[in-house]
Amino acid sequence: MYILVDTRQSVNAGYKASFDREGISSLGLAPDEFANWFQASSRLDREAIQGFLLGDFEDRARCAGTIRRLSRAPIIALSDVRSLDQTLLLFEAGIDDVLPKPVHVREILARSEAIWRRVNGGAPLPPRDVPAPTERLKVFFDGRDPEVDGEVLALPRRERHILECLVRNRGKRMTKTQIYNVVYGVYSNGVEESVIEGHVSKLRKKLSARLGFDPIEAKRFMGYTFVG
Repeated sequence: MYILVDTRQSVNAGYKASFDREGISSLGLAPDEFANWFQASSRLDREAIQGFLLGDFEDRARCAGTIRRLSRAPIIALSDVRSLDQTLLLFEAGIDDVLPKPVHVREILARSEAIWRRVNGGAPLPPRDVPAPTERLKVFFDGRDPEVDGEVLALPRRERHILECLVRNRGKRMTKTQIYNVVYGVYSNGVEESVIEGHVSKLRKKLSARLGFDPIEAKRFMGYTFVG
């Protein structure tokens, strides 16, 4: 899930529509609404956030500082006007990247994933009992379908997003609720959490058919782990 913060409702709505087209859940908030929500949010809610997108508004640097105290998720600022002084100020405040508008959502996703890799790239991976499919399975995190052995593995958007979530958290147990919050959003209505079980089951069958083994470990009542 991505959080969009801007005083202009049209900006939040526009980017939310773009994220929706990519099958990515998002939530658009005005700065004051965001401050109240974020301070009151639970750890589980914050862990579902894959990135923050900040538009041009007053106290944006302070907002970034508040985010950084409670979350390690990438913070990307959108700039309506190029300004070196403003860019330097934003970096000093803890913002990870500054992008001039207009910018495509897929570029935002790619840059966000690059930031995640820099932050978490040094974390050790757990031992594996099966051959690592890293060289065979390629996940892009930018809206493209994954590839196995150089060939595209076409997936529905939800299954692709679940795979990206599990790969990003390789070795970490992800509960059904955590995956649901990432894929559908913290405040999604009308969709039961049980739908995640169906998505993961279909995803595992497709991966097993192409890889020759199942890279996702499932434990009842505990969740799922990407062990490949």
